[in-house]
Order: sequence, then structure tokens, then C-alpha cells
Amino acid sequence: MKNTKVIDQGVPARVLAVANQKGGVGKTTTTINLATAMAAVQKKVLIIDLDPQGNASTGLGLYSDARKINTYHLLMGEADLSDAISETNIPGLSVLPSGVDLSGAEIELVEVENRLYRLKTALTGSVSSFDYILIDCPPALGLLTLNALVAAHSVLVPLQCEFFALEGISHLVRTINRVRKAYNPSLDIQGIVLTMFDRRNNLSDSVALEVRDHFGDIVYDTVIPRNVRVSEAPSYGKPVLLYDTSCAGSQAYIHLASEVLRREQALAA
Repeated sequence: MKNTKVIDQGVPARVLAVANQKGGVGKTTTTINLATAMAAVQKKVLIIDLDPQGNASTGLGLYSDARKINTYHLLMGEADLSDAISETNIPGLSVLPSGVDLSGAEIELVEVENRLYRLKTALTGSVSSFDYILIDCPPALGLLTLNALVAAHSVLVPLQCEFFALEGISHLVRTINRVRKAYNPSLDIQGIVLTMFDRRNNLSDSVALEVRDHFGDIVYDTVIPRNVRVSEAPSYGKPVLLYDTSCAGSQAYIHLASEVLRREQALAA
């Protein structure tokens, strides 16, 4: 992979934060595969890996030795966006990788001026060569996630079909409302996607019904099933759409991308 050095000036990209303070809900998997599906329909997409674990970077084949300039340096003002972005093997898809340095950013940002606006400032005026930017947030509502919410236009929430799903998302919705009131008046929820759905399990059906009753049309029609091919793909450094295009997980993410883009087009109309 090679760094992308030039970022054109023009219409700003739409920024979507993929967030849920609970881990293990398919957040990174959704980010990678949604971005891949968008790129497949000729959208230029950038993934910003804001999770210190760096799973989105690894899942796109970008390993630690290729992450010397990463999101940490961007947030700390030590590098420009164009210096930190790397191309992937997927046409139209780029990534701003995470690095081990990012694990200390939560502490360091406390002392930094305008600490909630670091990502927004870094993106302003520098993202016009992309149609969409997807931010893979860490599984916590700390300063990194808050930076993503302040910088984003919308939030996409992956929600695992399990018993505590609604309790967890209620905390995130309250945080989004607080960020909207205090820092980012235009922030909204683009949609909620149900993940790890198991049709053999009555609990999945119950949770899905409860979430749809509570949130209504904001929940996407597309449901992401539990699928072994989706789980295997990251170990090969590939999105599942490249690892096995025909599997149920790949097809679900293609349908999800279609829904997301339709909602985006409706907003632009």
C-alpha cells in the first residue's frame, strides 16, 4: 500500500461515525464492509480507524509496520491528513490507520486545547476527494469517540441482537443528544443496523422486534446475519465482500450499502 499525498479541494465528504460504546457488536466489520460495498458502486471512501486496537486497519491488510503515520499524529497536529492516508487494494477505498500511539491519546488529549475539535479541524477543507468518510470509533464514549461525533454529520449504530442491546444504545443516544446540543447541532442518527442476527434463535427475533418498535424507521431493513465467512475474512486482511462475495454476510452488506446511500440521497434532495 502507498500513501495518498494529494487531496483535492471541492465539495466536502459526508462523514459518518460508526459508533457503539459496547464492544463486540460488529462495528469494525460493518465499517470495513459497508465502505467496500460503497466503493464497489464508484463512491470514493475513506475509513478513519479511530480505535487503538486497529482492527479496521488490519482487516484491510494494513499491518503495524505500515502505520508509522496514523490517526494519533493527525489528532496531535503532528501530521496532515494527506500524509497519514494509505491506499488499499480496493479501488476507491483509502484508510487512515490506527497505531499503538493512539492508546495514549485519551490521556494526552485532556491537556490539549479544543480537544473535542481535533478531528473536525483536521478534516475541515481537506476531504473533498472523497464522497464518504466512515469513522470506526472505539468501544467507549471517551474523547476519541467524542471527537468523531463532533466531526460527523451522522452516526451509524451497529446493534447486536442480544438481551442488553436497548440498554446499551440508550446511553449512546443520550451522548449523541448532548453532543448535538453542545458541539454539533446538525448531528443525527443515520440509522441502526441489527448485527449478528441468528434466525435459529428466538432471542434475535425478540430483540429485533423490540428495537424496531422503539426506534421505528430509523432501523435499517437490512439485518446482518451471523456468518462464519464474515468472521474468517479479517484473518486474511480482506473484507468479506472480497473473501466470499456470495456468502450471506456479503450480500447483507451490499443491501445495507444500498439503504445507506438511498438515505443519503434523500437528505441531499
